[in-house]
Amino acid sequence: MSSIRSPKSAEGLLGGKQLLDRVNRLILAALAEDPRLSSAELARRVGMSAPAVRERVARLEQAGVIRGYQLDVDPAAIGLPVAAWIRIRPGPGQLNRIAELAVRVPEVSECHRISGEDCFLLKVHVPDVGSIELLLDQFMPYGQTTSSFVVSTPVPPRPALPRLGAADS
Repeated sequence: MSSIRSPKSAEGLLGGKQLLDRVNRLILAALAEDPRLSSAELARRVGMSAPAVRERVARLEQAGVIRGYQLDVDPAAIGLPVAAWIRIRPGPGQLNRIAELAVRVPEVSECHRISGEDCFLLKVHVPDVGSIELLLDQFMPYGQTTSSFVVSTPVPPRPALPRLGAADS
């Protein structure tokens, strides 16, 4: 994945044009559906020429609206069918150690710093339920853990997108 950049502003201007105009919102919606669309297919879907669409996508990347493109691997297909969320409440002085450990543990696919009683929310993928114990043992010296197993995913991960108005679709 490419480096992450911050957008200039949600409705910001880039090159004197509104960044999230109707066409750019359509481009984002199409790329969210299929990030591997060719420029020609993307142009067909939004009713523009391929060079114009490539220029718009480049501007969205430059502004940090499109941060990159990533591979989506099915954890179950690679032997990691059990997913769980782990909340961690650090002990005194352990905040940085938990974040550092989460980076090193390959089973951790997401780590979020959160508000509330707990400070971290981790998503993990393991081969079986018993493997969670070994994973939790790595974090327990640094704080309290609470685990929740994923039973199903009715809404799979999706990108945050600006709303499309009735006139945009």
